[in-house]
Amino acid sequence: MARPIRNHLALAVLGCLSERPMHPYEISTTLRSRNKEGSIKLNYGSLYSVVESLQKHGMIIARETTRAGRRPERTVYEITPAGEHELEDWLSELISKPVRDFTALEAGLSLMGYLPPDEVARLLDLRAVQLRVDQRAVEAELAEGRAMGLPDMFLVEGMFRQTVLAAELAFVTSLAERLRDGSFGGVKLWRRLHELRDGGTSWEEILGDPVRHLGEEAAVLNVQPSS
Repeated sequence: MARPIRNHLALAVLGCLSERPMHPYEISTTLRSRNKEGSIKLNYGSLYSVVESLQKHGMIIARETTRAGRRPERTVYEITPAGEHELEDWLSELISKPVRDFTALEAGLSLMGYLPPDEVARLLDLRAVQLRVDQRAVEAELAEGRAMGLPDMFLVEGMFRQTVLAAELAFVTSLAERLRDGSFGGVKLWRRLHELRDGGTSWEEILGDPVRHLGEEAAVLNVQPSS
C-alpha cells in the first residue's frame, strides 16, 4: 500500500514526537542539533507543510497552543498510535528494502556522450576535488563525535556517507583515467564523433549513417528503439 506521505522529513518529525510532544520550532532545533541536515533535507517552511500533512492524516494531533510574551503562538504536537505505527513500519521499509534512486550523477553519466570525452574527464576531476573536501568534512565530524564519546549508533549515517564517498571517488577517478588513456570501451568512437561535430557534421547526419561516418564499429549507434 502506498504511503500517504513520502517526504523523509515527515519520518524525522514522527521520530522527534515519539520522544515527547514538541512544537515545530523545537523539532527543527532538535534535528539541527543532531546534525540530521546531512541526511534529511530540512527547511523551516517545508517542516510546517509536513506537520500539517501528518496532522491531516491522523499521525499527529495538536496538544496545546502556547504563547510566551510577545512571541507568536506555538502549537505543541504529539504523535498518535497511527503515527507510531507509521514510524516503525516506514523505518523498517527504508532499512530492509533497496530502492532505485535516480541520482544526479547517474543521470549525467547516462548522457555524458553529448560532451567530448576529454571534457568529461576534466569535469570528473573537478568532482573528485569536491568529493575529497566532503570526505575530510565527514571524517572530521566522525572524529569529533568519537572524541565526545558518542557510540556508533549516533554516527552511523556519517559512517555510511564516508563509505559512499569513498566508493564514488574511486569510481570517478578511475573513469577519468580510463577516458584519458583510451582503455574505456568506445572512447575512440566517442572521440571521433566529437571531432566530426567540431568539423561541422550534424548529429542528424552522423546518426543517419554512422557506419559511413565512423566505420563498422559505429553500427551499434544505428540501433533504433522498438516502438
